[in-house]
Amino acid sequence: MDGTRVEMIAIPAGQVSLSDRRTRRSWSVELAPYELAAFPVSQALYASVTGERPSAATGEALPVESVSWWDAVRFCNALSQREGLAPAYALHSNGEDIGWDASADGYRLPTEAEWEHACRAGTTGPRYGPLDEIAWYRDTSDAQVHAVGGKRPNPWGLYDMLGNVWDWCWDVYDAEVYGAYRVLRGGGWFDEHWSCRASARRRSHPTFQVDDVGFRVARSRGASVSPPTGDRPRTGP
Repeated sequence: MDGTRVEMIAIPAGQVSLSDRRTRRSWSVELAPYELAAFPVSQALYASVTGERPSAATGEALPVESVSWWDAVRFCNALSQREGLAPAYALHSNGEDIGWDASADGYRLPTEAEWEHACRAGTTGPRYGPLDEIAWYRDTSDAQVHAVGGKRPNPWGLYDMLGNVWDWCWDVYDAEVYGAYRVLRGGGWFDEHWSCRASARRRSHPTFQVDDVGFRVARSRGASVSPPTGDRPRTGP
């Protein structure tokens, strides 16, 4: 694996059922085909694109962490520009507003529905395999982050979908209650087993930088994606 390049996996179209534990609402989302990175963004890749090394732990093959949602968005645009693709995001001058061009071919964050669909990879249980075999979490991590790709991938070839670092997603968690907070998915190296499930979700302010939070990138394929809005609770367990 070249740590400064992105390996993308083609994810098929499908439907994912989502729910919100707090409101007890549920709904289904139809997904067009898209691509998702096989690995979380590594420190080597992040540094090659941005020239920055923000992580609390140090290692080229470690996932980048201590990056905010805004850092992840800016990285997506910078990676797109490096590869001659149209940036997906329009960042406005006030530094707080953002637009998503769903027709752009550049890199972006996955939606929460895309993340869960890809994580499940056609499986129906809470995890796509025995947790010790697929995830760095509290019982296996020795209280530290690990190099990307060190555990068994899911059936679609995606590594570290559970454990190691949480992934930022595009979606607002619940605008009515939590304002601008964005969704995190997947669980991290210090989490108990119950946080490392395909349906588990966490929230964080888009400016926060935490040492168990990273991200992976997505790209649209063919049909445009409809960006979710923040007018209702997003997905839940």
